[in-house]
Amino acid sequence: MLEEVTPVKTLRLYRAGRGTGGGSGSAPGTIWTLRTSQVNNLDLYGVTYGNELFVAVGKDGTILTSPDGVHWTVQTSPTSNTLYGVTYGDGLFVVVGGYYNSQHPLTRSTILTSPDGVNWTVRTSPTSDTLSSVTYGNGIFMAVGKDGTILTSPDGVNWTVQNPLMSDDLYDVTYGNGLFVVVGGHYNLQHPLTRGTILTSPDGEHWAQRTSGTGNALHGMTYGNGLFMAVGEDGTILTSPDGVHWTERTLESNSLYSVTYGNGLFVAVGDGGTILTSPDGVHWTKRASGTNNWLSGVAYGNNLFVAVGQYGTIITSP
Repeated sequence: MLEEVTPVKTLRLYRAGRGTGGGSGSAPGTIWTLRTSQVNNLDLYGVTYGNELFVAVGKDGTILTSPDGVHWTVQTSPTSNTLYGVTYGDGLFVVVGGYYNSQHPLTRSTILTSPDGVNWTVRTSPTSDTLSSVTYGNGIFMAVGKDGTILTSPDGVNWTVQNPLMSDDLYDVTYGNGLFVVVGGHYNLQHPLTRGTILTSPDGEHWAQRTSGTGNALHGMTYGNGLFMAVGEDGTILTSPDGVHWTERTLESNSLYSVTYGNGLFVAVGDGGTILTSPDGVHWTKRASGTNNWLSGVAYGNNLFVAVGQYGTIITSP
């Protein structure tokens, strides 16, 4: 069940960024407040929470930090490449991204690490493919990206290329219940067909392709309350208790780019400032975001949901 749907559709190839956490509070995700990011001319793609700090990343190497989600500081970045994904694990922030020029199709894979969100170091990537998302689980960092790229690292510094099952672009990755789950799709500008790609692995090395049941590309992935959830093009929402068997829940006409879980609530964000919330992944409510800009990343931490997006947009909800 979905309320107050407004039809808008836009395809974006890269989005990322996702956080997990728990907390308390009444009516979470209901009321959203616009915050000042100080980068109104730069798009933000990913956000996470760790070590009592929110970190948001985006275009031209943008890195922002905030202890409370309200007051944000622009940090010095060692790269001008666009940053798409950020995570925190084992005492380390890891950011991934890359650079792509459509007129000169060369890509540069980018990996940055920081112990505090302030001081960043460029790490060597074993691939030239742009990376769209990164997560931490089972003692390893995992990054995914263009053309089926999957990288793993025990420390965020030394990275290994894993054998891809396919050449589909991979947009997001999460870890839960002893399993890595990766989502993505395939898009061809000359032959505009997409398919919802889902891969699973217990260790980051051995992979299986799963049937998603949708032809839409999948952009966002999370795990919470014993449930894996994927979101994507044309408002696609899929849920799975095990990462293997997937059920399509509802179609929201706006494309969705990111989803997170916190404080008993799933929150999905996307085109046109779309925000959807659900306590169970089945019944969804559309919330007023206060913006028409697309939202590409959402995270939960410190009793706060934080969503980021186009033109430096940052909105929060207790």
